[in-house]
Formats: sequence, structure tokens, C-alpha cells
Amino acid sequence: MKNLTVKTALFLNYFLFAILLNSVGTVILQMQQNFDISKSQASVLEGFKDLPIAICSFLLASFLPRIGLKRSMMIALALVGIMCFTMPFANAFWFFKLLFCIVGISFALIKISVFTTIGLISKDEKEHSSIMGYLEGFFMIGVLFGNLLFSLFIDDADPKSRSWLNTYWFLGAMALISFFFMTFSKFDEQDAKSNTSDLKNDIRNSIGLFKLRRVLFFLACTFLFVLVEQSFQTWTPTFYKEILNLPTTMAVQAGAVLAGAFALGRFLSGFFSRKLKWIYVVSFCILGFAISILLVLPLTKNISLSENISWFNAPLAVYIFPLMGVFLAPIYPSINSVILASVPKYLQSSMSGLIVVFSAVGGTLGSMITGFVFQKFGGSHAFYLSFIPLMLLLFFAMMMNRQTNKIKK
Repeated sequence: MKNLTVKTALFLNYFLFAILLNSVGTVILQMQQNFDISKSQASVLEGFKDLPIAICSFLLASFLPRIGLKRSMMIALALVGIMCFTMPFANAFWFFKLLFCIVGISFALIKISVFTTIGLISKDEKEHSSIMGYLEGFFMIGVLFGNLLFSLFIDDADPKSRSWLNTYWFLGAMALISFFFMTFSKFDEQDAKSNTSDLKNDIRNSIGLFKLRRVLFFLACTFLFVLVEQSFQTWTPTFYKEILNLPTTMAVQAGAVLAGAFALGRFLSGFFSRKLKWIYVVSFCILGFAISILLVLPLTKNISLSENISWFNAPLAVYIFPLMGVFLAPIYPSINSVILASVPKYLQSSMSGLIVVFSAVGGTLGSMITGFVFQKFGGSHAFYLSFIPLMLLLFFAMMMNRQTNKIKK
């Protein structure tokens, strides 16, 4: 298969960072137990992860082709590899702040480089969309695997045990394997570089993206989608715990089921993207998710639970709710693929940076808004509120499709 080594390296990179990025919840819990850190103190780890992603994506996007996409990914893997091999010896909270700061910076390098590389190794828009869908699906598999991996090293009998830090030996080995795959991967990066000879023109070209209507419509789509997705992902365990009154373990497992549903949805998008136009896939998914909210949320009201509740005797709504993620999952890789394929290859790095920045802003606001509505009006109202951004998302997706069709003509 053409570019097999490159594709394998990209998938391994995404898999590794899925584990590292989504381990923050586990680390926050362990910080409280191992180092007697308060919830408010531990919560800053989210900021140490997210802020570097947004800032570095904005600042470095136009520079990465000059550094080299392959070289950028190798730098990111080397940084996280060194930190992972250091973490088993961590004995203070600042180690973990440094870890997530480096993970955030490295992920910015990885995501921009990966998105740009897909454009270089894809022969057409459908192949681009398919690879993107499979890649994002593999990311969600990494989220699932990461939760399982950390749980294997946690000692429930001794809350003060730091045996869970041994997980980082495994993650360091994964970074090393990915680094070697990147070393032996070969692809032509020339098309990702601007024909201009100075950095000033590169920045001017990047800013020029905001003059394109299809880019503005896309950024609106990205912001709105991640706003919905992040609120759904972040608050599903709380919904299960406080609204459905399920045990904490089942609430956490529901989040894992949701990640599995997202993985399935994104793998399916990788398949259907080769068969159907992207706007049909996205429209179907938006409407399917909206309809499923109308059908499923009423089932969560006034449900009766047995004393020994488990996944084997739970009401129907308990199973169905996280499965709605199948509808939501294909939207993000589909719209990302379309916009990246519609801009010149030398601007795809800058475009990838904008994707990361607007995704970070949308995710943060989505989680905050949902949390506020959840606290004031209840969980059901918080999820019903998603109808507003969903309908706006459908509108902007259609406008984006209209503009990209004009470009093709």
C-alpha cells in the first residue's frame, strides 16, 4: 500500500496523544490521593494542557513547513518520550504541570503536521476525507485504551500508592516506537511550503485565509461542532450520576461507551466518505443526532433502578444515551477534510492551526455553558440547548458546501 509507513506513523502518533491528552482526569484524581492536592489546585492541569495547544497552534502554524513536518513530529515525540520516561520518578505536583504543558505543545506540533501531511499523501478529496475519518476514529480508540491502561496500574487497596506512574514506562516506549516509524517514513513535503522566500509573506498568506468565505463558514462549523461535542463528552458521566442516579463506576464507564461510539462513528465516516458527498454525511449526522436527543432524553425521566443496578439490568435509556455519539462523530473529520482539501497545500499548515485554535475555544465554551445550564436548570435542559448550535451548524455547513462547489466550478 502506498505511503503505508507514513500512515502507520500518523496513526501511532494520534493514538499516543489520545492517551496522554485524555489522561488528565485520571491524573487529577490521583493527584488528590497521592499528593493531597485539592480539587481546585488539581484542576489547573486542564489549563496547562489546553492553553499551550491553542497558543502554539496559533503561533507555529505558518512556521512548521519551514521547520519540516516530519521533523516537527519527531521533535514532539522526543519531548513527550523524555517526559514519559521521567514521570515514574515524579515526586511533586510541578512534574505534572510540566508534563501536560509539554503534551499540549507537542500535540499542537503533531496535529498541524498530521493534518498537513494527509493533504500531501492523499490523491483526491474522497481519500483525504476517508483517511481523516479513520484517523479520528483511531484517536477515540486511544482514549478507550488509555483508560484501560491506567486502570491496570492503579492500586485500589492503597490510595497513596504511586504504582500507576509505571504506566508512563509503557507510554514512553510507545513514543519511542512512533519516533522510529517517523524516522523511516518518507514523503515529499515540498508542496506544503510556500513559494515565497520570507516569513513575512507566509504570515500574510495565513492571515489571507480569513478573506475566504468558505474558511469563515468552516471556522463557524468547527466552533459550533466542538461546542456541542465537548459539552456532550464532558458532562455525560455527570448526567449519569446526578440525573440517572447510577453508581459512579457506571457513570465513568458510560463515558468510555461514548468514546467507543465516537470511534465507531468515525470509522464509519472513513468508509462512507469514499461513497457519498460530505454534505450528505454531515447533514444526516446532524439531523440524526437532533432526532435522537428528542427520542432518548424523555426516556431518562422518572426511570426506576433496582438496588443492585448494573449494565445487565439497566433501563433501555442507560444503553442508548451514549450511543448517540455515533451520529456526532463523523462531522468533525468530514468538515476538516473538506476545508483542508480546498486550500493550497502550502496553506494547509496554517489552516490546521486555525482548526486547532477554534476547536479549543469552542470546546472550552461548550463545557462552561453546559456546566452553567446543568447547574441552574438541570441536565436535560443542558442537552436540549444543543439544538441551537446544531441548527446553526447545519446552516453553516450548507453555506460552506455552496462555497466549495463554486471553487470547483
